[in-house]
Amino acid sequence: MSKKRPLQTSNSFRFTCKRIPGTLALFVSCYLLLLALHRHSSFHAQIPPHLQTTSKQETAVTQYHHNLHLSSSSRNYNATFLENVKEDVQLLLNPKISFLFLTRKALPLDFLWDIFFQTGVTSNFSIYVHSEPGFLLDNSTTVSPYFYGRQLNNSIKVSWGGVNMLEAEKLLLNAALEDSANQRFVLLSESCVPLYNFSFIYKYIMSSPRSFVDRYIQRLSANFWWYECSFKDVSAGHYSLDMLPLIAMTKWRKGSQWFTLIRNHASLVARDTELLNVFRKYCKQIPRPGTGTFLGDEHYVPTLFAVKEVEKELERRTLTYTSWSGPSKHHITNTKRSPAHPDTFSFGDADPKHIRLIRAIDNIRLEAEHRTEWCHLDSIPTTCFLFARKFSTGAAMRLLTSGTFALDVTSS
Repeated sequence: MSKKRPLQTSNSFRFTCKRIPGTLALFVSCYLLLLALHRHSSFHAQIPPHLQTTSKQETAVTQYHHNLHLSSSSRNYNATFLENVKEDVQLLLNPKISFLFLTRKALPLDFLWDIFFQTGVTSNFSIYVHSEPGFLLDNSTTVSPYFYGRQLNNSIKVSWGGVNMLEAEKLLLNAALEDSANQRFVLLSESCVPLYNFSFIYKYIMSSPRSFVDRYIQRLSANFWWYECSFKDVSAGHYSLDMLPLIAMTKWRKGSQWFTLIRNHASLVARDTELLNVFRKYCKQIPRPGTGTFLGDEHYVPTLFAVKEVEKELERRTLTYTSWSGPSKHHITNTKRSPAHPDTFSFGDADPKHIRLIRAIDNIRLEAEHRTEWCHLDSIPTTCFLFARKFSTGAAMRLLTSGTFALDVTSS
């Protein structure tokens, strides 16, 4: 009987079999074989269908086009990414303040603003003007080239105290938001004047990451009206329970309409329609206490921010000084006016001493809270106001002729 030829195995297999019993070795070998087959099928399943061909040549060509497509997409992505980075760097290096003028027609104080803008860098600011429909700003309607063509082409008719004033503010914000370089938004009236040169105002506003939005509480005295800073408007009966559930009484606010907003807050105001619809229903030009009617411009922005719960991102003050006759050391008493309107600065009121007093204001008395709040920027004490209103043409002219309007902040 012939001997059986020994099974030809590899050295590695014999090495393994010497250490593992025959049955166990067979089991392990089968398991490894099945695992390898599974991995191969899984890998093949992950290949895109257009690459799963039997022809090596077709596979190579298809793979080439696939890689070319990926390369093109990658180049487009990288180009877009680099463009976005470039834009972000540009914004960091050169953010702009947008000055939003809400006017009835022409700009009576354009000669003063022309001098102001001359002290700045044109790449650091932009100008938008909401005037009556059809009004054109050119060399026949303004003395300042800075205002040429800066009127909105979609302006609307605005009435004092009406909800259309809020719509005009939104039009200004929407126009300014189209320029991504605009990072701060300052709402100004036709009677506003700057109290400092451009450099000082620019650094002041840009150094704060917050918006400046005022809140007031209205009180009536025997002979005059005045305003006291507060978070809530709990008097005068202008709140209506019919505004629930969107506007709770605890979210009802009142304040000066002359705001300075960061871009996120400007977008919030520009996009809102829900709260504006409520204001369209209850906003009245002649509000009567106790009837749930009110002037929209006094309530809309501070109430919107309360409803959206962003009040912690705000400075509780406006940057625009306004004089109301009342128990204040900073008031004017030589002009006649309606209780619903602030004092107007005349030629005699715009003397250097009076302007220096306004610039020196560094705190706001919160009478409703029985405390004083000091004005700060990054924890550093500072002046409270950068602008003032309401200035007549004569008062603005005196700012220039008397040297009160400081082109150099050190002279203030």
